[in-house]
Amino acid sequence: MQFTQPQQQALQAVACEMAEAARAVTLKYFRKPALAVDNKEAGGFDPVTIADREAEQAMRAVLAKRRPGDAIFGEEFGKTAGISGLTWVLDPIDGTRAFISGAPTWGVLIGLDAGQGPVLGVIDQPFTGERFIGGFGAASWQRGGEKTPLKVRACAALSDATLMATFPNIGNEAESAGFDAVSAECKLTRYGIDCYAYALLAMGQIDLVIEAGLNAYDVQGPIGVVQGAGGIVTDWQGGPAHNGGQVIAAGDARLHEAALEILNRG
Repeated sequence: MQFTQPQQQALQAVACEMAEAARAVTLKYFRKPALAVDNKEAGGFDPVTIADREAEQAMRAVLAKRRPGDAIFGEEFGKTAGISGLTWVLDPIDGTRAFISGAPTWGVLIGLDAGQGPVLGVIDQPFTGERFIGGFGAASWQRGGEKTPLKVRACAALSDATLMATFPNIGNEAESAGFDAVSAECKLTRYGIDCYAYALLAMGQIDLVIEAGLNAYDVQGPIGVVQGAGGIVTDWQGGPAHNGGQVIAAGDARLHEAALEILNRG
């Protein structure tokens, strides 16, 4: 699907309007000690709050007004059919564990899937006021009136690379072993940054993000940002990652290839 420049600008404007709507909701609840937390996972802990639900409702309200023909896939309220061939993929708070802990590493994720993956993505961090937006061949960091282009950095060797992931234990036992094997070759590994890790990759601050067990709404926004900044995002076999599952994001194609080789040894 091809988009003219006016169409691209219009879609970016809608994405930013949704991010603003979600920002207003999430900041109303962030670091409030009386915030109630529900658990969506029997036998585990998958938290959700009123902030998650209201933020997604706020974004859906923008789409109902601005893009009523588009489909929606949101974490909290599922799928809504559309007729345009475009699907907005929404995660109102990626990193709810961080959100309820008061850590500013969560974010609002917005992806626009044209059928073969995201053509536009947003990572918005309301508390720091940062917005990372990528698509149509470019990406930028925005805060207030500031705006700076985003570009991944060159890093050819794992021995020079900084790797990030949300959890120290990645996916199942085999996936965790693969991650650990890559991590052992890297200069530095850090955990617990949630979607902000992809933003740091797009900024050229880190080099790799490797995760497993993701959903489409966890990754489509970040894919748009990373690819817009010149990075690569695939599954662990080098195929498309926009439907979730195993994900590896890299700023340098050489690093991506080296990490994939290790992940697929076993």
